[in-house]
Amino acid sequence: MFNLERWEEIFETIRKNKLRTFLTGVSVASGIFILVILLGVSTGMQNGVQQQFQRDAANRISVWTGATSIEYKGLNPGRDIQLTNNDYDLIDRKYQDQLEYKSSIYRIWGGLVNYKNESGSYRVEGVLPDYQFLESATLTDGRFINYADNKRYEKIAVIGLKVYKDLFKDKKSAIGKSIEVQGILFKVVGVYTDPGGEREESRVFVPLSTAQKVFGAGQDVGSLAFTLPQEDNFEQAVKTSKAFTDKLEKQLKEAHTIAPEDESAIDINNSLENMKNVYDMMRNIRLFFWFVGIATILAGVVGVSNIMLIIVKERTKEIGIRKALGAQPLSVVGMILHESVFVTTIAGFFGLLFGMLLLEFVGPMVETDFISNPTVNFQVAVSTVFILIFAGAIAGFFPAWRASRIKPIVALRDE
Repeated sequence: MFNLERWEEIFETIRKNKLRTFLTGVSVASGIFILVILLGVSTGMQNGVQQQFQRDAANRISVWTGATSIEYKGLNPGRDIQLTNNDYDLIDRKYQDQLEYKSSIYRIWGGLVNYKNESGSYRVEGVLPDYQFLESATLTDGRFINYADNKRYEKIAVIGLKVYKDLFKDKKSAIGKSIEVQGILFKVVGVYTDPGGEREESRVFVPLSTAQKVFGAGQDVGSLAFTLPQEDNFEQAVKTSKAFTDKLEKQLKEAHTIAPEDESAIDINNSLENMKNVYDMMRNIRLFFWFVGIATILAGVVGVSNIMLIIVKERTKEIGIRKALGAQPLSVVGMILHESVFVTTIAGFFGLLFGMLLLEFVGPMVETDFISNPTVNFQVAVSTVFILIFAGAIAGFFPAWRASRIKPIVALRDE
């Protein structure tokens, strides 16, 4: 119920103590402002991490090899492990019912690519057709490599958008044109774009069989890549993926005579496990930001509570008169709480508003590898509103409780 007299009392108190009220409000507003900025940054970090994972299939499993570090079955440590077509074929046959997309990859780092008078150094990758989906590549023109290309050792290429812009200058279609890759002519059949940006678009894909033949790789491959079918439950998907990688690692170690405990010979990167670890870390960071923000707000609340204690002390005689005339303790508590919640909420709203405006205008301009467009959503804004109201109630409770316990006879003697 609206009580005009109570509102008049609140504004009268504020007018009498403008500077004190302003400084108290600043402490509360700064607490909410810091909380909003921290939560916006945590959202930006989450956006940045999601963009990093979008560069490849979210459930991708990649296999690389290194050198052995442990003596095993009479073989000395330091052996370089080399993946071959046989490794891929064996995995494909054994797990074909479990795999969604699959490819082995042969890479040339810094391959020289020429078209007429234009040239550049790009990563050249011999791949199988499924690699388009493993890389989340989207064709903007033409087609991707198919199985017939690999079977017939076709000299065809799919180039990234960055390669196309460098060599063809956006002036004409690249489809059907011949480019030189390491001095060998390939016909361009497709142009692709990648969510990873220019770094991922600075590549040239050619059929794996062709790359191995013309670049003298024989049966060697540099790495293997797989995805498992998507599952609705993320936790279950992580468990399924982890079980598959464990079996895959065991199989490869047996095939290459590697000690089971050797950690350096076979390196398997599981995107789902990485994603889970990163999201767990992001959740902890977000909780830490909430803790810091709320701790800052509590510092402001302590200031409000101290001010309300001073106000109660100044109005001791007035409160005593009210109680002598029949005012109930609950009405005295309501009077103090009302003022405390009002000051805290108004100051907090200003902090919330400034924080959201800053994120609204500055957020879209923030683009780094791991922070992208920091924002605060509606749910978080509503949460801070409840925090404001709760903080105001806490700030006023103890002064209000003290005021309600004032005895009229003692209050009337107060000077």
